[in-house]
Amino acid sequence: QVQLVESGGGLVQAGGSLRLSCAASGFIFSINAMGWYHQAPGKERELVAAITSGGSRNYADSVKGRFTISRDNAKKTVYLQMNSLKPEDTGVYYCNNPTRVLGSWGQGTQVTVSP
Repeated sequence: QVQLVESGGGLVQAGGSLRLSCAASGFIFSINAMGWYHQAPGKERELVAAITSGGSRNYADSVKGRFTISRDNAKKTVYLQMNSLKPEDTGVYYCNNPTRVLGSWGQGTQVTVSP
């Protein structure tokens, strides 16, 4: 079955960087677009970055210029490089298909940005 395992979160000061990883299994990774979602405390989950099977990228305005999404089809892994982090980036980050949720959501990875 579909499995998505996010990792790489942590506690970082504002202005710092983190690199998130999402290991996928149970579906044909290479033909699927993938995205990273951010769920801030008390808020809805929102899509912040997406990458198509062909490598085209899209970003939410809130992260444009600071975050970079990439993928390695051989490793069935999608990454999110997060630079110039802000306190409002705090929350749990999840990966999944950006247009249709595959399987169940993973456990996510917690990112906490201190002022």
